[in-house]
Amino acid sequence: MSAIRPWRTIDRRPSRQIMVGKVPVGGDAPITVQTMTNTPTSDANATIGQIRRCEEAGVDIIRVSCPDADSTAALRDIVRAAEVPIVADIHFHYKRALEAADAGAACLRINPGNIGSPERVAEVVRAAKANGCSIRIGVNAGSLEKHLLEKYGEPCPDALVESALDHVRLLEEHDFREYKISVKASDVFLAVAAYTQLAGELDCPLHLGITEAGGLIGGTVKSSVGLGMLLWSGIGDTIRVSLSAEPEEEVRVGYEILKSLGIRNRGVRVISCPSCARQGFDVIRTVERLEERLQHIRTPMSLSVLGCVVNGPGEARETDIGITGGGNGRHMVYLSGVTDHHVQDDGMIDHIVRLVEAKAAEIEAAQALVPEAAE
Repeated sequence: MSAIRPWRTIDRRPSRQIMVGKVPVGGDAPITVQTMTNTPTSDANATIGQIRRCEEAGVDIIRVSCPDADSTAALRDIVRAAEVPIVADIHFHYKRALEAADAGAACLRINPGNIGSPERVAEVVRAAKANGCSIRIGVNAGSLEKHLLEKYGEPCPDALVESALDHVRLLEEHDFREYKISVKASDVFLAVAAYTQLAGELDCPLHLGITEAGGLIGGTVKSSVGLGMLLWSGIGDTIRVSLSAEPEEEVRVGYEILKSLGIRNRGVRVISCPSCARQGFDVIRTVERLEERLQHIRTPMSLSVLGCVVNGPGEARETDIGITGGGNGRHMVYLSGVTDHHVQDDGMIDHIVRLVEAKAAEIEAAQALVPEAAE
Protein backbone atom coordinates (compact mmCIF):
# COMPACT_ATOMS: atom_id res chain seq x y z
CA MET A 1 0.00 0.00 0.00
CA SER A 2 1.29 3.48 -0.85
CA ALA A 3 2.36 5.60 2.09
CA ILE A 4 0.71 8.63 0.41
CA ARG A 5 -2.87 8.87 1.62
CA PRO A 6 -4.43 12.11 0.31
CA TRP A 7 -7.64 11.49 2.20
CA ARG A 8 -5.67 11.99 5.43
CA THR A 9 -4.16 15.31 4.36
CA ILE A 10 -4.96 18.51 6.25
CA ASP A 11 -4.01 21.71 4.43
CA ARG A 12 -3.24 24.05 7.28
CA ARG A 13 -4.17 27.72 6.94
CA PRO A 14 -1.05 29.86 6.47
CA SER A 15 -0.47 32.18 9.42
CA ARG A 16 2.35 34.30 10.68
CA GLN A 17 4.22 33.02 13.69
CA ILE A 18 4.45 34.66 17.09
CA MET A 19 6.28 33.59 20.22
CA VAL A 20 4.65 32.83 23.56
CA GLY A 21 7.77 32.79 25.66
CA LYS A 22 9.90 30.03 24.18
CA VAL A 23 6.98 28.39 22.36
CA PRO A 24 6.25 29.31 18.73
CA VAL A 25 2.58 29.61 17.77
CA GLY A 26 1.44 29.75 14.16
CA GLY A 27 3.34 29.34 10.94
CA ASP A 28 4.77 25.84 10.68
CA ALA A 29 4.98 25.33 14.45
CA PRO A 30 3.15 22.34 15.97
CA ILE A 31 -0.38 23.07 17.17
CA THR A 32 0.00 23.64 20.89
CA VAL A 33 -2.19 22.45 23.77
CA GLN A 34 -3.17 24.88 26.51
CA THR A 35 -5.15 24.84 29.73
CA MET A 36 -5.89 27.20 32.62
CA THR A 37 -5.35 26.81 36.34
CA ASN A 38 -8.32 27.02 38.71
CA THR A 39 -6.44 27.57 41.97
CA PRO A 40 -6.31 31.10 43.45
CA THR A 41 -3.30 32.59 41.67
CA SER A 42 -2.41 34.42 44.87
CA ASP A 43 -1.70 30.96 46.35
CA ALA A 44 1.54 30.41 44.46
CA ASN A 45 2.26 26.96 45.93
CA ALA A 46 -1.15 25.57 45.00
CA THR A 47 -0.95 27.08 41.52
CA ILE A 48 2.56 25.74 40.92
CA GLY A 49 1.43 22.28 42.06
CA GLN A 50 -1.39 22.32 39.53
CA ILE A 51 0.96 23.54 36.80
CA ARG A 52 3.29 20.62 37.59
CA ARG A 53 0.45 18.14 37.00
CA CYS A 54 -0.41 19.82 33.72
CA GLU A 55 3.24 19.75 32.64
CA GLU A 56 3.32 16.01 33.32
CA ALA A 57 0.26 15.67 31.07
CA GLY A 58 2.13 17.52 28.31
CA VAL A 59 0.75 21.06 28.40
CA ASP A 60 2.61 23.52 26.14
CA ILE A 61 1.24 26.81 27.50
CA ILE A 62 -0.75 27.51 30.67
CA ARG A 63 -2.94 30.45 31.61
CA VAL A 64 -3.52 31.86 35.08
CA SER A 65 -6.11 34.43 36.07
CA CYS A 66 -4.85 37.74 37.49
CA PRO A 67 -7.91 39.51 38.92
CA ASP A 68 -6.09 41.43 41.67
CA ALA A 69 -2.74 42.74 42.86
CA ASP A 70 -2.17 39.71 45.10
CA SER A 71 -2.33 37.49 42.02
CA THR A 72 0.16 39.50 39.99
CA ALA A 73 2.41 39.68 43.07
CA ALA A 74 2.50 35.87 43.16
CA LEU A 75 3.00 35.62 39.41
CA ARG A 76 6.75 36.18 39.52
CA ASP A 77 7.27 33.05 41.65
CA ILE A 78 4.87 31.08 39.46
CA VAL A 79 6.66 32.08 36.26
CA ARG A 80 10.02 31.22 37.79
CA ALA A 81 8.82 27.75 38.84
CA ALA A 82 6.96 26.85 35.65
CA GLU A 83 8.66 24.98 32.82
CA VAL A 84 6.14 26.22 30.26
CA PRO A 85 5.17 29.80 29.29
CA ILE A 86 2.58 31.49 31.48
CA VAL A 87 -0.28 33.56 30.07
CA ALA A 88 -1.74 36.17 32.42
CA ASP A 89 -5.52 36.44 32.06
CA ILE A 90 -6.53 40.12 32.37
CA HIS A 91 -10.02 41.47 31.92
CA PHE A 92 -10.64 45.10 32.79
CA HIS A 93 -7.86 46.48 34.99
CA TYR A 94 -4.97 47.64 32.87
CA LYS A 95 -2.65 47.89 35.88
CA ARG A 96 -2.86 44.11 36.30
CA ALA A 97 -1.56 43.80 32.73
CA LEU A 98 1.38 46.10 33.49
CA GLU A 99 2.19 44.15 36.66
CA ALA A 100 1.89 40.78 34.90
CA ALA A 101 4.20 41.87 32.09
CA ASP A 102 6.78 43.04 34.59
CA ALA A 103 6.40 39.77 36.55
CA GLY A 104 7.46 37.71 33.54
CA ALA A 105 4.23 36.64 31.88
CA ALA A 106 4.93 35.38 28.36
CA CYS A 107 1.56 36.55 27.06
CA LEU A 108 -1.32 38.76 28.17
CA ARG A 109 -4.87 37.64 27.51
CA ILE A 110 -6.63 40.97 27.21
CA ASN A 111 -9.16 42.78 25.08
CA PRO A 112 -7.69 46.25 24.50
CA GLY A 113 -11.12 47.83 24.12
CA ASN A 114 -12.12 46.75 27.63
CA ILE A 115 -9.38 48.52 29.56
CA GLY A 116 -10.35 52.14 29.08
CA SER A 117 -8.70 55.08 27.39
CA PRO A 118 -6.30 54.99 24.43
CA GLU A 119 -3.57 56.08 26.85
CA ARG A 120 -4.08 52.90 28.89
CA VAL A 121 -3.95 50.75 25.76
CA ALA A 122 -0.69 52.48 24.82
CA GLU A 123 0.73 51.76 28.29
CA VAL A 124 -0.11 48.07 28.04
CA VAL A 125 1.43 47.81 24.58
CA ARG A 126 4.61 49.52 25.81
CA ALA A 127 4.81 47.09 28.73
CA ALA A 128 4.26 44.12 26.41
CA LYS A 129 7.00 45.30 24.04
CA ALA A 130 9.42 46.05 26.86
CA ASN A 131 8.95 42.59 28.39
CA GLY A 132 8.69 40.53 25.22
CA CYS A 133 5.05 39.63 25.82
CA SER A 134 2.64 38.57 23.12
CA ILE A 135 -1.07 39.30 23.49
CA ARG A 136 -4.15 37.14 23.01
CA ILE A 137 -7.29 38.97 22.02
CA GLY A 138 -10.02 36.88 23.59
CA VAL A 139 -13.48 37.51 22.17
CA ASN A 140 -16.33 35.57 23.79
CA ALA A 141 -19.96 35.35 22.71
CA GLY A 142 -21.00 35.68 26.34
CA SER A 143 -19.31 39.03 26.86
CA LEU A 144 -19.69 40.91 23.59
CA GLU A 145 -19.65 44.70 23.67
CA LYS A 146 -23.04 46.34 24.19
CA HIS A 147 -22.93 48.27 20.91
CA LEU A 148 -22.39 45.06 18.94
CA LEU A 149 -25.30 43.33 20.65
CA GLU A 150 -27.46 46.35 19.84
CA LYS A 151 -26.24 46.33 16.22
CA TYR A 152 -26.71 42.62 15.56
CA GLY A 153 -29.43 41.77 18.07
CA GLU A 154 -27.64 38.66 19.36
CA PRO A 155 -24.21 37.03 19.34
CA CYS A 156 -23.46 35.98 15.76
CA PRO A 157 -20.34 35.33 13.65
CA ASP A 158 -20.32 38.88 12.27
CA ALA A 159 -20.46 40.32 15.79
CA LEU A 160 -17.61 38.16 17.09
CA VAL A 161 -15.42 38.93 14.09
CA GLU A 162 -16.15 42.66 14.23
CA SER A 163 -15.22 42.69 17.92
CA ALA A 164 -11.94 40.93 17.16
CA LEU A 165 -11.09 43.33 14.34
CA ASP A 166 -11.88 46.34 16.53
CA HIS A 167 -9.40 45.09 19.15
CA VAL A 168 -6.80 44.35 16.47
CA ARG A 169 -6.95 47.93 15.25
CA LEU A 170 -6.19 49.20 18.73
CA LEU A 171 -3.00 47.12 18.84
CA GLU A 172 -1.88 47.82 15.32
CA GLU A 173 -2.27 51.55 15.86
CA HIS A 174 0.70 51.11 18.20
CA ASP A 175 2.62 48.96 15.70
CA PHE A 176 2.01 45.79 17.75
CA ARG A 177 1.52 42.59 15.78
CA GLU A 178 2.57 39.89 18.25
CA TYR A 179 -1.01 38.82 18.85
CA LYS A 180 -3.26 35.81 18.42
CA ILE A 181 -7.04 35.78 18.54
CA SER A 182 -9.85 33.59 19.84
CA VAL A 183 -13.55 34.02 19.03
CA LYS A 184 -15.09 31.51 21.41
CA ALA A 185 -18.70 30.52 21.93
CA SER A 186 -20.43 27.71 23.76
CA ASP A 187 -22.54 27.10 20.64
CA VAL A 188 -20.52 24.87 18.31
CA PHE A 189 -22.07 26.26 15.11
CA LEU A 190 -21.47 29.85 16.18
CA ALA A 191 -17.87 29.22 17.15
CA VAL A 192 -17.03 27.30 13.98
CA ALA A 193 -18.65 29.94 11.77
CA ALA A 194 -16.88 32.80 13.57
CA TYR A 195 -13.45 31.15 13.38
CA THR A 196 -13.96 30.25 9.73
CA GLN A 197 -14.91 33.83 8.89
CA LEU A 198 -12.03 35.31 10.90
CA ALA A 199 -9.52 32.93 9.29
CA GLY A 200 -10.19 34.63 5.97
CA GLU A 201 -9.76 38.14 7.38
CA LEU A 202 -6.33 37.99 9.05
CA ASP A 203 -3.06 36.10 8.96
CA CYS A 204 -2.48 36.01 12.74
CA PRO A 205 -2.46 32.72 14.71
CA LEU A 206 -5.84 31.54 15.97
CA HIS A 207 -6.45 30.13 19.45
CA LEU A 208 -9.31 27.62 19.23
CA GLY A 209 -11.82 26.79 21.91
CA ILE A 210 -15.46 25.93 22.49
CA THR A 211 -16.03 27.87 25.68
CA GLU A 212 -18.04 26.56 28.64
CA ALA A 213 -18.24 23.21 26.87
CA GLY A 214 -19.45 21.29 29.95
CA GLY A 215 -18.28 18.36 32.05
CA LEU A 216 -15.67 15.76 31.20
CA ILE A 217 -17.86 13.61 28.94
CA GLY A 218 -20.24 16.18 27.45
CA GLY A 219 -17.54 18.83 27.13
CA THR A 220 -15.14 16.40 25.49
CA VAL A 221 -17.72 15.46 22.87
CA LYS A 222 -18.72 19.07 22.22
CA SER A 223 -15.12 20.26 21.98
CA SER A 224 -14.14 17.35 19.76
CA VAL A 225 -16.92 18.17 17.32
CA GLY A 226 -16.17 21.90 17.17
CA LEU A 227 -12.38 21.79 17.28
CA GLY A 228 -12.31 18.75 15.03
CA MET A 229 -14.27 20.56 12.31
CA LEU A 230 -11.94 23.54 12.43
CA LEU A 231 -8.69 21.57 12.65
CA TRP A 232 -9.75 19.24 9.84
CA SER A 233 -10.32 22.31 7.64
CA GLY A 234 -6.82 23.58 8.51
CA ILE A 235 -7.85 26.31 10.95
CA GLY A 236 -6.15 26.66 14.33
CA ASP A 237 -2.68 27.12 15.77
CA THR A 238 -3.24 26.46 19.47
CA ILE A 239 -6.16 24.87 21.35
CA ARG A 240 -7.74 24.84 24.78
CA VAL A 241 -10.45 22.36 25.70
CA SER A 242 -12.68 24.07 28.27
CA LEU A 243 -14.07 21.48 30.68
CA SER A 244 -15.62 21.48 34.12
CA ALA A 245 -12.81 19.13 35.10
CA GLU A 246 -9.26 19.35 36.36
CA PRO A 247 -6.88 21.20 34.00
CA GLU A 248 -4.76 18.14 33.34
CA GLU A 249 -7.86 16.42 31.95
CA GLU A 250 -8.22 19.29 29.47
CA VAL A 251 -4.65 18.65 28.35
CA ARG A 252 -5.26 14.92 27.86
CA VAL A 253 -8.42 15.56 25.85
CA GLY A 254 -6.62 18.16 23.76
CA TYR A 255 -3.95 15.65 22.82
CA GLU A 256 -6.53 12.99 22.05
CA ILE A 257 -8.23 15.39 19.61
CA LEU A 258 -4.91 16.14 17.89
CA LYS A 259 -3.95 12.45 17.87
CA SER A 260 -7.26 11.43 16.31
CA LEU A 261 -6.54 13.77 13.39
CA GLY A 262 -2.91 12.73 13.08
CA ILE A 263 -1.79 16.28 13.86
CA ARG A 264 0.33 15.57 16.94
CA ASN A 265 1.19 12.34 18.65
CA ARG A 266 2.10 12.08 22.31
CA GLY A 267 1.93 8.96 24.39
CA VAL A 268 0.04 5.75 23.67
CA ARG A 269 -2.78 5.78 21.14
CA VAL A 270 -5.14 2.99 22.19
CA ILE A 271 -7.30 1.21 19.63
CA SER A 272 -9.86 -0.90 21.45
CA CYS A 273 -13.18 -2.54 20.75
CA PRO A 274 -16.44 -1.73 22.58
CA SER A 275 -16.54 -5.39 23.70
CA CYS A 276 -19.26 -7.98 23.19
CA ALA A 277 -20.13 -11.53 24.21
CA ARG A 278 -17.22 -12.86 22.11
CA GLN A 279 -14.59 -11.15 24.25
CA GLY A 280 -11.92 -13.36 25.74
CA PHE A 281 -11.18 -10.93 28.57
CA ASP A 282 -12.83 -7.89 30.17
CA VAL A 283 -11.95 -5.31 27.51
CA ILE A 284 -13.52 -2.32 29.24
CA ARG A 285 -11.74 -2.81 32.56
CA THR A 286 -8.49 -3.74 30.81
CA VAL A 287 -8.47 -0.53 28.76
CA GLU A 288 -9.35 1.57 31.80
CA ARG A 289 -6.42 0.13 33.74
CA LEU A 290 -4.00 0.39 30.82
CA GLU A 291 -4.87 4.03 30.14
CA GLU A 292 -4.24 4.80 33.80
CA ARG A 293 -1.01 2.80 33.98
CA LEU A 294 0.40 4.25 30.74
CA GLN A 295 -0.12 7.96 31.38
CA HIS A 296 3.59 8.37 32.05
CA ILE A 297 4.53 7.30 28.50
CA ARG A 298 5.29 10.31 26.32
CA THR A 299 6.72 8.52 23.30
CA PRO A 300 4.17 8.28 20.46
CA MET A 301 3.15 4.69 19.85
CA SER A 302 0.05 2.57 19.25
CA LEU A 303 -1.58 -0.24 21.22
CA SER A 304 -4.55 -2.34 20.12
CA VAL A 305 -6.70 -4.11 22.68
CA LEU A 306 -9.30 -6.34 21.02
CA GLY A 307 -11.44 -8.89 22.78
CA CYS A 308 -11.64 -11.53 20.06
CA VAL A 309 -10.20 -12.69 16.73
CA VAL A 310 -12.86 -11.10 14.49
CA ASN A 311 -11.15 -7.71 14.09
CA GLY A 312 -8.25 -8.24 16.47
CA PRO A 313 -5.59 -9.55 14.08
CA GLY A 314 -6.35 -6.87 11.49
CA GLU A 315 -6.06 -4.05 14.03
CA ALA A 316 -2.96 -5.60 15.61
CA ARG A 317 -1.17 -5.62 12.25
CA GLU A 318 -1.41 -1.81 12.21
CA THR A 319 -0.11 -1.14 15.74
CA ASP A 320 3.18 -1.32 17.60
CA ILE A 321 1.76 -3.70 20.19
CA GLY A 322 -1.51 -5.61 20.12
CA ILE A 323 -3.41 -8.16 22.12
CA THR A 324 -6.31 -10.26 20.92
CA GLY A 325 -8.56 -12.26 23.20
CA GLY A 326 -8.50 -16.03 22.90
CA GLY A 327 -10.12 -19.01 24.58
CA ASN A 328 -9.36 -20.49 28.00
CA GLY A 329 -7.78 -17.25 29.22
CA ARG A 330 -4.94 -17.50 26.68
CA HIS A 331 -4.47 -14.41 24.48
CA MET A 332 -2.28 -13.61 21.48
CA VAL A 333 0.28 -10.79 21.68
CA TYR A 334 1.45 -9.03 18.52
CA LEU A 335 4.67 -7.04 18.25
CA SER A 336 5.05 -4.69 15.28
CA GLY A 337 2.05 -6.33 13.67
CA VAL A 338 3.37 -9.89 13.87
CA THR A 339 2.12 -12.70 16.13
CA ASP A 340 4.76 -13.19 18.81
CA HIS A 341 3.59 -15.05 21.90
CA HIS A 342 0.66 -15.84 24.17
CA VAL A 343 -0.16 -14.42 27.58
CA GLN A 344 -2.53 -15.72 30.26
CA ASP A 345 -5.16 -13.63 32.05
CA ASP A 346 -3.08 -13.61 35.21
CA GLY A 347 -0.54 -10.82 34.89
CA MET A 348 -1.73 -9.75 31.42
CA ILE A 349 -1.94 -6.02 32.22
CA ASP A 350 1.48 -5.95 33.88
CA HIS A 351 2.87 -7.78 30.85
CA ILE A 352 1.43 -5.25 28.39
CA VAL A 353 2.72 -2.32 30.46
CA ARG A 354 6.23 -3.83 30.39
CA LEU A 355 6.02 -4.32 26.62
CA VAL A 356 4.90 -0.72 26.08
CA GLU A 357 7.65 0.64 28.32
CA ALA A 358 10.24 -1.45 26.48
CA LYS A 359 8.95 -0.31 23.10
CA ALA A 360 8.99 3.33 24.22
CA ALA A 361 12.61 2.95 25.33
CA GLU A 362 13.48 1.36 21.98
CA ILE A 363 11.85 4.21 20.03
CA GLU A 364 13.55 6.84 22.20
CA ALA A 365 16.95 5.19 21.68
CA ALA A 366 16.43 5.19 17.91
CA GLN A 367 15.41 8.85 17.98
CA ALA A 368 18.51 9.72 19.98
CA LEU A 369 20.60 8.30 17.15
CA VAL A 370 18.57 10.18 14.51
CA PRO A 371 17.25 13.34 16.26
CA GLU A 372 15.34 14.55 13.20
CA ALA A 373 13.16 11.44 13.44
CA ALA A 374 11.65 12.76 16.67
CA GLU A 375 8.44 14.77 16.60
